[in-house]
Amino acid sequence: MPQQVRGIVAHKKGEPVSLETVIVPDPGPGEAVVQVQACGVCHTDLHYREGGINDEFPFLLGHEAAGIVESVGEGVTDVAPGDFVILNWRAVDGTCRACRRGEPWYCFSTHNAAQKMTLESGQELSPALGIGAFVEKTLVHAGQCTKVNPAVKPEVAGLLGCGVMAGIGAAINTGKVGRGDSIAVIGCGGVGDAAIAGARLAGASTIIAVDVDDRKLAWAKEFGATHTVNSREQDVVEAVQALTDGNGANVVVEAVGRPETYKQAFYARDLAGTVVLVGVPTPEMAVELPLIDVFGRGGSLKSSWYGDCLPSRDFPMLVDLHLQGRLPLEKFVTETIALDGVEAAFEKMHKGDVLRSVVVL
Repeated sequence: MPQQVRGIVAHKKGEPVSLETVIVPDPGPGEAVVQVQACGVCHTDLHYREGGINDEFPFLLGHEAAGIVESVGEGVTDVAPGDFVILNWRAVDGTCRACRRGEPWYCFSTHNAAQKMTLESGQELSPALGIGAFVEKTLVHAGQCTKVNPAVKPEVAGLLGCGVMAGIGAAINTGKVGRGDSIAVIGCGGVGDAAIAGARLAGASTIIAVDVDDRKLAWAKEFGATHTVNSREQDVVEAVQALTDGNGANVVVEAVGRPETYKQAFYARDLAGTVVLVGVPTPEMAVELPLIDVFGRGGSLKSSWYGDCLPSRDFPMLVDLHLQGRLPLEKFVTETIALDGVEAAFEKMHKGDVLRSVVVL
């Protein structure tokens, strides 16, 4: 029978979210109902509320989550009731052209649940990133459930479902940071700090954190930054070059998503170096670069979507590294809150007061 649960809904563009009754249907073929234990408050949820993703209101917000599988539909074999899972928004189909060429992390045909959760009125909800996890229970495609070691705390495990994975993957999967490399990370919020943590895991020897906020630069040091640059006080390109024998960094991760910081990243890299854009720009933004510089500096200009991750491969590995004490996921959690604290968490996030607020149910 369909279940009634509480969830956070955005009804109109720019308006405060509200705590509503949500109707969750029984799982159909290929689907699962998950009891959500924790869900991080991500910038993407705020983008949905502000109408920055699309206008398919009302939205059931939340997507960076972990919990327990309660029930599964026909044909589901990879997860079972009682499994502890991290939810992901890249449930690969295995048959698209990216999957067929052996690159499933680029899957162009990912799965979502076929059924819709609704309000009591019957109005269908649009789940954020196909998940909708600011809710006591959510309906997802079973492929969106990645089973991991249940010894990990839900409030840290869920962060791998989006922001932390995006940052770690930008450094390791997209940027291919390796032992002895130098990396600069521009923008030291949650995603940028995750890129720093990923670079440290990969064995980078010089890890330069760049931000306008000394408080965030201090946080970056906790995740492994060897040097910091306050871009209000120093020229970013000159500072990065000075810290890399005058050459520039092997990899520069841009975690802001603005034209001016992208230009800094472009010129702060070494010749034949790599720029990775993981910050999300708005549609009207544009970058103008001399084409001769694009040609003459060589290297790679890449974007990183979800850290080019493969959840079935990356989530269990990163959870194990955390449990071994090698990946301090707990440092990303600034506060834990109840469901009705999401709107206040958006305000704190906007002010830069937190790395992550996490809803715990």
